[in-house]
Amino acid sequence: MNAHCIELERLRGLLESLGRHIQASVLAARQEASVSMAEVAEVTAADTIYAIDKVTEEAITGWFAAHWPQDQPVRLVMEGIEDAECVTFPGGIAPQSVKWVCILDPIDGTRGIMYDKRAAWSLAALARAEGGRARLADIEAAVMTELPVAKQTLADQASALLGRGVRAARWNVRDGTSVPLELKPSAATSLAHGFAAISRFFPDGLELLGRIEERLWRELQPAQSGSPLIFTDQYISSGGQFYELICGHDRFLADLRPLVFRKLGLDSSLVCHPYDVCTALIARELGVVIEAPDGSPLDAPLDTTSPVAWVGYANPSLAKKIGPVLRRILQEELE
Repeated sequence: MNAHCIELERLRGLLESLGRHIQASVLAARQEASVSMAEVAEVTAADTIYAIDKVTEEAITGWFAAHWPQDQPVRLVMEGIEDAECVTFPGGIAPQSVKWVCILDPIDGTRGIMYDKRAAWSLAALARAEGGRARLADIEAAVMTELPVAKQTLADQASALLGRGVRAARWNVRDGTSVPLELKPSAATSLAHGFAAISRFFPDGLELLGRIEERLWRELQPAQSGSPLIFTDQYISSGGQFYELICGHDRFLADLRPLVFRKLGLDSSLVCHPYDVCTALIARELGVVIEAPDGSPLDAPLDTTSPVAWVGYANPSLAKKIGPVLRRILQEELE
């Protein structure tokens, strides 16, 4: 193992520890909360920030100050930090001098977890910095950590290094023990009797998104005798959606909101951003196909405001079957 790989392995371990630290902070705050976790705390250019989101900000900056190695200067990019701000560790480092950009979504799936409805995910990824900047395509390490609902004892964590596969564990959040976890995306070659969905989380663009999805299902898997063959599940968490592909629950997922909103002339921040998809590396290392809707590689600057549209297929066979049909429908509906 060369020096770069050893360095990356050390940093991956740190990001795994950070994920568990964020998880512990969220669990503790939920027990001690004096206000509703669903209260609006702030509205930024990236998203609405709720009370539960604020819990993690101090936890993260405190963790970096205490644990991040001085010889690996990093710039932090995350929801809650405006793009014009430059937060570095060690503090005071010029942006051009950092070695890494760490992009974070401390709580991806805020709206589900703040009502204790569904688990959220903490997402983190590292990319080599060029002049203090980086892109999704530059990511070399990624970690995703499940933030469980109150009744949930077990929570998963998965991480990957570029070209070196995935490791995963299932943690008991009560006693801190863990067991290795094997993740297997679906090997199915059709959508029949499986889960698939196009993201339709909010009222904006609902009609057009629904029409695109209905056309896609009708062409790919016509219903037989009135019985639906495709099941849909709207998981309001991009990281959670990736995990559903990674662990074999879902076969196809897509978030087309930026394309649909542009077609409709809607100016909305309620879209996917780079921090939402920063753990795509984990999916790709397991053979899941994550790409832009036009079939090109998924890429965007590592910031908090760029809109990102993406498509995920559980395996290359599904990508080959679904991709051309989806692209034709998008061309007809959006151009």
